[in-house]
Amino acid sequence: MAGVSSILDITLFLCLITISAFHPTYSEPNGFSLKLIPRDAPESPLYPGNLTLLERIQRMIKFSEARSHYLDLISSSNSTVEIDNISLTLLRDNFFYMVQVGIGSPATLVFLLLDTGGSLIWTQCKPCQNCYIQATPIYDSTQSWSYRKLACNHPFCQGPRALYQCVNDECVYNINYGGGALTRGIASIEIFTFPFNITTTVRIADIVFGCSNDNRNIQFAKNGVISGVLGLSLNPDSLLSQLADQTQRRFSYCLVPFTEAQMAPSVVRFGDDIPAPPGGISTTPFVTRPGSPFYNLNLLDISVGSRKLGFPPGTFAYSQSGTRGFFIDSGALISQLDQNANGRNTYREVIGAFQNYYDSLHLTRIGRVPEGFQLCYSYTPQFNQFASVTYHFEGSNYVVDPRYVNFYNHEAGYFCVAMMPGNGKSILGAWHQQNMRLIYDLNTHALQFAPEICANDNP
Repeated sequence: MAGVSSILDITLFLCLITISAFHPTYSEPNGFSLKLIPRDAPESPLYPGNLTLLERIQRMIKFSEARSHYLDLISSSNSTVEIDNISLTLLRDNFFYMVQVGIGSPATLVFLLLDTGGSLIWTQCKPCQNCYIQATPIYDSTQSWSYRKLACNHPFCQGPRALYQCVNDECVYNINYGGGALTRGIASIEIFTFPFNITTTVRIADIVFGCSNDNRNIQFAKNGVISGVLGLSLNPDSLLSQLADQTQRRFSYCLVPFTEAQMAPSVVRFGDDIPAPPGGISTTPFVTRPGSPFYNLNLLDISVGSRKLGFPPGTFAYSQSGTRGFFIDSGALISQLDQNANGRNTYREVIGAFQNYYDSLHLTRIGRVPEGFQLCYSYTPQFNQFASVTYHFEGSNYVVDPRYVNFYNHEAGYFCVAMMPGNGKSILGAWHQQNMRLIYDLNTHALQFAPEICANDNP
């Protein structure tokens, strides 16, 4: 019997070693990270297959146009009314990045679309009154021992600046997305699991989120794998604001170039997980506008190459209605410049400066291209005199390397200035954020940035 007991002891010991070697670790961190998955990347559940570069760029432009329309609507003064009827417009192509998180105990893994301009974290939730078709399991609050409803006396649900409403002793939200689309449900509290890699998983308790059991006319994707939205805006119910202790009110990302053959996931990092840029870092303050969830910036001027265009002070300033101004948004793929920024067509003036520069080099301009860009030129592989663009922000200059100013169709032998006209706001889009470390720091209320090889920022 002693021999059998010894064998059992050894077997149990080996099992414990095996379990400890492969079981994820859980922690309450001062920082954590998530894979930031582009919707066209092979790791994405929305992966459209092996598209050509041209097809991918055309899709990106479509996403940018949808995103621009969405942002214009939600930032206008007429877009929000009473708390129980928040008017927005949700199009399934508004979003380009997603993250995977777990909700509850045991955790239900869901894909959420990441929105730096959104606040409420929400997912479809059983038992459903109305749910759109979802291919992956829908979170069921009745099956999670850690679920509880947000109390009506919570600051999010009472007071003059309440985000939600107390109805029949339940804290509820009701978001209308235009065209008959809406999501509504019960404001709730849960443990969220943030899987980073096969050995490390972070679990954080007491996150307020929306348990949406009534979702109408919402279609994030045809294959039904997207469960909801994860907001990273300035609003108090966003993930960043809620996790102030764990994130130190800071998050960061570094976007891998879109033109690589296989777009690799980038990483969104929080708190202590944010690396120090190897070189110097530049800083520009966010511009505070009451009620705005966006990361607004004070843009003073723009240079094309070495030529500063000399826009008058206040050209990119915000209007009282919230329909003008300049902000950074990772969900908008292509940067946009307002066609009526305090009376100036800033898009036309910047594109005109590019045209003057390339015309002076005697390049041949070409007409309409499938990508839809308005200024394109023929070129040979030997040509290397591409112009940079510099955004002159308050306190620092944001220089976009010429490689990421343009779109290059190498097979057809032309390049295009990758900018789009805006009808309202001007946006620093993700195309101009490639290979740049961006740090959103709400402690100093500023954006920090530095050039970096983002492919080296691996999960």
